[in-house]
Parts: sequence; C-alpha cells; structure tokens
Amino acid sequence: MQSWSAPEVPVAPGAGPPMRLFDTADRAVRPVAAGKTATMYVCGITPYDATHLGHAATYLAFDLVYRLWLDAGHEVHYVQNVTDVDDPLFERAARDGEDWIELGLRETQLFREDMQALRVLPPRDYVGAVESIDEVTEIVEKLVASGAAYVVDDPEYPDVYFRVDATPQFGYESGYDQATMAAFFAERGGDPERPGKRDPMDAAIWRAVRPGEPSWPSAFGPGRPGWHIECAAIALNRIGTGFDVQGGGSDLIFPHHEFSAAHAEALTATDRFARHYVHAGMVGLDGEKMSKSKGNLVFVSRLRAEGVDPMAIRLGLLAAHYRSDRQWTGQVLEDATVRLRRWREAVALDAAPDATDTIARVRQYLADDLDTPRALSAVDAWVTQALQRRGSDTAAPAALADTVDALLGVALLG
Repeated sequence: MQSWSAPEVPVAPGAGPPMRLFDTADRAVRPVAAGKTATMYVCGITPYDATHLGHAATYLAFDLVYRLWLDAGHEVHYVQNVTDVDDPLFERAARDGEDWIELGLRETQLFREDMQALRVLPPRDYVGAVESIDEVTEIVEKLVASGAAYVVDDPEYPDVYFRVDATPQFGYESGYDQATMAAFFAERGGDPERPGKRDPMDAAIWRAVRPGEPSWPSAFGPGRPGWHIECAAIALNRIGTGFDVQGGGSDLIFPHHEFSAAHAEALTATDRFARHYVHAGMVGLDGEKMSKSKGNLVFVSRLRAEGVDPMAIRLGLLAAHYRSDRQWTGQVLEDATVRLRRWREAVALDAAPDATDTIARVRQYLADDLDTPRALSAVDAWVTQALQRRGSDTAAPAALADTVDALLGVALLG
C-alpha cells in the first residue's frame, strides 16, 4: 500500500540532548537509545470513517519522534498498518450499501490527504491487513504448533485463539490488574462469552468465515485475521522484535498492544516486543469524550474544507502535552490561529533577536518526553521580542522558521 508524499523538511544541525519518552510498561520516562536506524511501529486506522482529531493527535506525537530522530542524524524505519479487515468497516459498508473494499480505499485515501496536509512524515512501510494475510496465517500455524494457540471445539466456526497464559510476562505492558483487563477486553473488541474458549480472555487470532464476511484460505479453513495478530505479523516481518518504539493511542494499551506484544513474544521466545511502549492521550470536544457513538467527532477533512489552515490544526493539537487527555474547543483553534499568524509575521521580518538560545530550548523541551507546551512557549517568547522590533540578527528569522518546520512540523514560510 502506498503512503503519502513526504514534505520537504529543512535539515537542522542536530545538537539536542538524547530523547527521553515515557514508557507505559515501565511507568517512567526513559532514554530512547536508538541505533543508526531508529525503528518505530505505530498502529494505523481502521478506514471506515474520516480522520478525526484524536487520530491526528496520535500521529502528530509520533511525527515529532520521527523528526527528532532525523534531527539527531538517525535513519528511520517507520512502519504503520491499516486495519482494512475489521468489523467496523464491514458494518459501515453494510449500513450504507457499499462495497467494503471501496469504502476502505476511499477512507484510506482521505487519511493520506489529511496526513499530508498536516505535514506528517510518511512511514517507510504502510501495510494493509489485506496485504499481510499470508504473514498472519504463517504465524497462526506456528502458534498453534507450539501450543500457544488452539482451535476452539466448534465444527461450525472453528476459530483459533491465543492462550492468555502463553507468555509468563503477560500484563507487563499495561500494568493493569485482572479486573481492569477483563473489563477492557470486553469493551474493546474481545469476546469473553464465546463458548469453547479455555479462558474468557483468550484472544482470537483467526476468525472462521461467517456468512456475508470476506475470507481467505488457511490451514484452519477459510477466515480472516484477528485484530492483534495483524500488527504482530506486520511489525515482525519488517522491523523484528526489540524495535525502538511501539506507539498508538492510550485506548490501545489493552487489549491491543498487550496482545500484539504477547503474540510476537510467544512466537519468538523473547521477553519484550518493543523497547519502548509510548501512548498518546485522548482528545475530547467541549468537555465530552469524542466518539462515533456521541456523534461529536471533529474531522480534519471537514476543518480543512471550512478553510482552517492545517498548520493551525497542528499547533492546536501540539498546545497540550501528547500524553494528556485534552479538549478541543473553538478557543483552542482560535488561539492556535492567532499563534500561527504571529509566528509567521515574526519570521517574515528582515531582522530579529538572535534565535540560538530559543532553538536550543525547543530541542531540549521536545527531547524531554515531547514537551510541546514548553517548546511552543519558547517560540512565543522569541516572537514577542521580534514583533517588538528588538534585535538586529538578519539570519534569525529564517533559522527559527527552519527549526519550527524541522522539529515541530509547522511550515511558517512560503
């Protein structure tokens, strides 16, 4: 599957401190010790609807990680999936009388356009679940052969399940207690009441074909992949285990990321799928959780159609810390629009205050668990001085603009 086009990013002289990120599994901010090629896997969309601001906030967070690695001189192998085989996609297609493939392709294309507009750097590998079926079936066969998975005793629907006790470290990533895991498993796509399972929290890795559903051949009969095994297969076959960052929204911590890690760890006999598990907070609207069921999703494409500058959307989402649950309001967008206007006005000046210290502080704040509020405030302080006509450094406006572009992804010139 083709990703979107990469924006031209100014090359900034990487002189910042090493990046540190909060690790969900360790419950602490730790250094990210990437090698020459930094590796990252971020869970992608299920393309049954347009990109909302919650999606955008997550991909912006990991775009910052990508940019900081580039700034430090790393090559980056970034992998992202598209869950283009899943119940929400089929349900939406059936509701609207549309072919599920066409729906998925259309919404994936809209997602690409939104990401390009927001200047999110594209992944090297952008892989749909449909493209990874053979990879999944191979892993499912190996897990069953090892005893980590089993075929449920059901002649009509012989689904394959992963044993929740297949890895001794299960639960280390989320740190949730048994009751919390059970509640989230039931709420987030699990099937604890499924007859024939050995444990209510065993996770489906191959779903036998049901009437009206697409299917693919396997050693266990026709069917389709489970959700978690898809990400395990795609990551394993492109960046292996022990990669630097696995990322996504905080709603993916359990069961999705916990199980995708467990699948990979059971297959490879390793203790840790990723070296860092990083999760972004949720975005609400005017004090309420933003969700499909509430009908209050704010779509990036809709804001763009209304004439909102994508850079204002980006600044609005970066105004809060990536790990925080935050609210999107009209005031957030208004503040971001004013901030963008002031920044652009300042970098258009012929001269301004020296920007060396500001640039250093932006790097320092971003390297400290992506502290965008402090990074934006540092730029604000420089902008205020520049607009007050303090400073005679003719190179400063362009230097500051290039840094904001390279590290924060906000285009101020042109």
